[in-house]
Amino acid sequence: MKKKVQVKILNSRINQEIKIPAYATEGSAAMDLRACIDNKIELLPKNTNLIPTGLAFYIEDSDYAGIVLPRSGLGHKHGIILGNSVGLIDSDYQGELMVSLFNNSKNNFVINPGDRIAQFMLIPVIEIEYDFVKEFKTTERSSGGFGHSGTD
Repeated sequence: MKKKVQVKILNSRINQEIKIPAYATEGSAAMDLRACIDNKIELLPKNTNLIPTGLAFYIEDSDYAGIVLPRSGLGHKHGIILGNSVGLIDSDYQGELMVSLFNNSKNNFVINPGDRIAQFMLIPVIEIEYDFVKEFKTTERSSGGFGHSGTD
């Protein structure tokens, strides 16, 4: 299934020196976001930088939202994760898509112009309605919390 989303190019380097986000393969669930910066940024250990993408996505349809996810290779190999864990882009947001990167390692990490820094995925949104009840239907787990289901 495909869904059209309005995109505004905010930096003239996009689609010139810096590639527009795209799906890497036919089976990719998210598209890579790239750093739209003029010069390299050195991300120091245990520090966060807000990196511009040079793009604004206007989803418009409130049945959808965007999420910004970390790139698994950056996290596993270099300790570079998102500063806010997962970024949520509401359907009515029209500003520049920014990526908060956190260096969770002991080493400096260099972000160069055009580097792939995160992933963007469009997801369906289901708004909830409350159904207030006095009791829930009993389940095997009930209100058992963390570790409740065992270790094996």
